[in-house]
Amino acid sequence: MSQIDEDIKLACETLKKGGVILYPTDTVWGIGCDATRSDAVRRVYEIKRRADNKALIVMLGDVNVLDRYVDEVPEVAYDLIELSDKPITIVYDQGINLAPELLGEDGSVGIRVTSEEFSQRLCRAYRRPIVSTSANVSGEPTAATFTQISAEIKSQVDYIVKSKQRDNDEHQPSSVIKLGADGSVKIIRK
Repeated sequence: MSQIDEDIKLACETLKKGGVILYPTDTVWGIGCDATRSDAVRRVYEIKRRADNKALIVMLGDVNVLDRYVDEVPEVAYDLIELSDKPITIVYDQGINLAPELLGEDGSVGIRVTSEEFSQRLCRAYRRPIVSTSANVSGEPTAATFTQISAEIKSQVDYIVKSKQRDNDEHQPSSVIKLGADGSVKIIRK
């Protein structure tokens, strides 16, 4: 069994138990959990020491499941996901079938469909949405590589993926765009 296969197997087992993982994504290393489990989502907020009114991003491995987690997906969302040359998180008006703690006060949810090999394989193997938030304490700089993640964060998760730990390419957070069901578009982060 390859390291990636073993990591995906062990990460999925951890997620199924309500655990929290540290894993490589299409942007920076992320803290993740099952996005449908309130208990797991609350743990991620605790680890990050983040106010629970600041929503977290949800990651999917396939654009075809987007409508399971968004009440009304604007058609332009599919074009943006397909045509974007860098990772893009889209904030939708109304999230559904997700832990309520992930939703903004207005019911909105930020979702990113990943095309990066590891995170996509993980999402597809797990077959549920996974939280993806940067692996840092809220307010501290985002860790661009695995080696920059603090010992504090590493000590609080249940499983740390071994794959890609030596990747020293510095990745950036995703672009964030809010799409309203009414057709409105607002760029939140380029």
